[in-house]
Formats: sequence, structure tokens, C-alpha cells
Amino acid sequence: MKKLDCAEREKMLDMAYEAMEKAYTPYSHFQVGACLKGASGAYYLGCNIENASYTPTNCAERTAVFKAVSEGERRFEALAIVCSGKNPAAPCGVCRQVLREFCALDMPVVFANADRVVVESTLGELLPHSFGPEDLQ
Repeated sequence: MKKLDCAEREKMLDMAYEAMEKAYTPYSHFQVGACLKGASGAYYLGCNIENASYTPTNCAERTAVFKAVSEGERRFEALAIVCSGKNPAAPCGVCRQVLREFCALDMPVVFANADRVVVESTLGELLPHSFGPEDLQ
């Protein structure tokens, strides 16, 4: 498993916590922030954005990916996700599939709760037997 060095992990978690503060969560009050590191070295932040009809709600991870892709970034090196809850929150299934489109299966993914309890994984561990762009060739 690829790992982030401690300093990089802490920097990305700090940035994700900052992004979490911007979350729009008037219904669940469950805030999530994400920090996605592009292959260029740039960082892209995202937060969850709720909607009264729930279905159009967007997760922090997808917000970060969509911001990055809209700015021309297509490859990523690491992802940090934080939440306001008592348990670290891993990406949902939809976010895992969106990440799979642009990220290597060995990309480090770290996620933490409000108390900074951290879980380390990779995209491949989170999405085994995945379907990716190469499957359409």
C-alpha cells in the first residue's frame, strides 16, 4: 500500500478540516471536507453541499474531484477526508466510482473523524473488483 508521509498526511487533513467548515448541511448537520492532491502538486478542496430534495446533494470528495477536473487536473496522488461525526467516514460508493475514473487503485486515501482518529487505506481496498476506464477499451 502506498502511504503518505506523516507531514503530507497532516497537511492534507488540516486542509480538509478547513474545507469542512464551509460545508452546507442545514438538514443533516453532518459536515464533510476533502483535500485531493493532484499529480501537479496542486490541492483541491471540497465540502458536502446538501439540498432540500436530498438527491442533488453532492459529497465533499466529488466536489473536490469536479473542481480539479474543471481546472484541467486529471490525475491524483492522494485524498484526505474528514467529518464532524464520531466515526471516520469513508467515501460513499458513488464517490469511490468517481475517484476510480481518475485515480490509481494504489492511491492513498485517509479519512478521519472530528477527533482526528485516522484510518488509512487505498482506493483499491475501498473499491475491490472495480470497473474503470480500461474496461471499456
